[in-house]
Amino acid sequence: MTSYDPPRPWTASYPPGVPEDLEPVSGSLVDIVAASARDYPDAPALQFFGRETTYRELEEQIDRAAAGLKARGVGAGDSVAIVLPNCPQHIVAFYAILRLGAVAIEHNPLYTPRELRKQFEDHGAKTAIVWTKVVETVQEFPADLAVTNLISVDVVTAMPLATRLALKLPIAKARESREALYSRVSGTIPWKQIVAADPLPPTHPQPSTDDLAIIQYTSGTTGTPKGASLTHRNLLANAAQARAWVPQIVRGNGCVVYAVLPMFHAYGLTLCLTFAMSMGARLVLFPKFDPDMVLDVTKKHPATFLPLVPPIAERLLNAAHEKGISLKGTEIAISGAMALPHELVVPFEKASGGYLVEGYGLSECSPVLMANPVADTRVPGTVGLPLPGTECRVVDPGEPTTDVAPGAPGELVVRGPQVFGGYYGKPEATEEAFVDGWYRTGDIVTIDETGFVRIVDRIKELIITGGFNVAPTEVENALRQHPDVDDVAVVGLPSEHSGEEVVAAVVLAPDVTEPDVEAIRDFARGILTPYKVPRRVFVVDELPTSLIGKVLRRQVREKLLDLTGAGS
Repeated sequence: MTSYDPPRPWTASYPPGVPEDLEPVSGSLVDIVAASARDYPDAPALQFFGRETTYRELEEQIDRAAAGLKARGVGAGDSVAIVLPNCPQHIVAFYAILRLGAVAIEHNPLYTPRELRKQFEDHGAKTAIVWTKVVETVQEFPADLAVTNLISVDVVTAMPLATRLALKLPIAKARESREALYSRVSGTIPWKQIVAADPLPPTHPQPSTDDLAIIQYTSGTTGTPKGASLTHRNLLANAAQARAWVPQIVRGNGCVVYAVLPMFHAYGLTLCLTFAMSMGARLVLFPKFDPDMVLDVTKKHPATFLPLVPPIAERLLNAAHEKGISLKGTEIAISGAMALPHELVVPFEKASGGYLVEGYGLSECSPVLMANPVADTRVPGTVGLPLPGTECRVVDPGEPTTDVAPGAPGELVVRGPQVFGGYYGKPEATEEAFVDGWYRTGDIVTIDETGFVRIVDRIKELIITGGFNVAPTEVENALRQHPDVDDVAVVGLPSEHSGEEVVAAVVLAPDVTEPDVEAIRDFARGILTPYKVPRRVFVVDELPTSLIGKVLRRQVREKLLDLTGAGS
């Protein structure tokens, strides 16, 4: 590992109260809940459809669930799969697994059988804690993937018993919400049996700081998903970095965090689960994002901290305007996963009276690497500054040991306590991901003289045409300025003459009935260098997106390859 210690100009841009570095973390993630249960035993830890769970109750449920899992043979180092939406049982299961020194593996419960099976083939977990609606999918795995302990979770049991939920939804909608989460299953171990065990004794061994805590699968937007191995140290450090970034939020002082992002995603897991629990916060759980449900909670418990993505911010803002419900009191909203348009920031901050800032991270980094200051010094269009204790360099992608000139674009490489050690069971992929101890993010960025980072594009998504590199994001930003364009994705398709050609898939604005693709191309010529102008523009009804709303360029490219026959 190189001893090179690069300068960190960004620390001079930190807002007051944010330290340049943090003390090394110790202990394990289970200490997070234990500390909050000790300091705020009667404070609400969880809120789900109006039903509250205190920190004392949460800690007891975790200890009971840990004992129940232990009775089923789960021990230190064992892999345990979680396939659940956001619900109280998810938090209990997550920390109970870690309490035993076992490894939690998060999965998207809305995955297709093929997608879910592929991840189980990779990690081979024999114990799975699964939403009732997904049980049959797991039961149909082939014999070599058979799950020995299949634990089914009926999410409805965590809701209030009252017919009208505390969110004051209409009865019909309340019933619909419950039924959407419920189905009857057989041949499984009910979750209620797991949490009926006597609590695990305090003398049971605790996991250590450098033990593997979770296997977090990457989104797979640019290839086959891989399991990032994250330790207790990685996740503890990232939660500590998040706390340090928002010193204006006082631990245990009525802090409210909204879990509108799925907790099986690295972004939701850290900011809505570990960070919230470490703050002694009230974590309001939403099984899926529903602006009406969020606004109902906002009336009584506005969010102190709201992790989201731009589409969620936009839908929430529009719903608030339509219903005449104020967003005032929403203190800090942090956006990630995709570019945050400044034209969304201005009205959102006006409506909330708080901040909406952009951040950046990757599953391999627990996941947060950077964020804009939660202050008037934030810089729109950037992903902000590296968090305390995070080291960054910008290097030549072809010679990753060589830094580019200051301010020039290059590949971002990083080091820090939140950066993972490698991919589960994939030593070759791990070796490729690092250079001299620096993790290669695969993102092309620039860092200005004050330390603010701007994402240019992903290396794997750069289009090489006629020997020139074209960043899809730049072309997309230009095309979105055309009044007929509602959304767009730009990809490269094979070309006989220039390696690849730039191609755009465009979703038209709702009021456009007669598309004029040549007019769109002519518009692009007025903004872009000729080689960046799309050679072809295809009109599509919609663009494929991930669960959190990020456009999946790889799927767009595959669709256009099929459409044009270029891949045959």
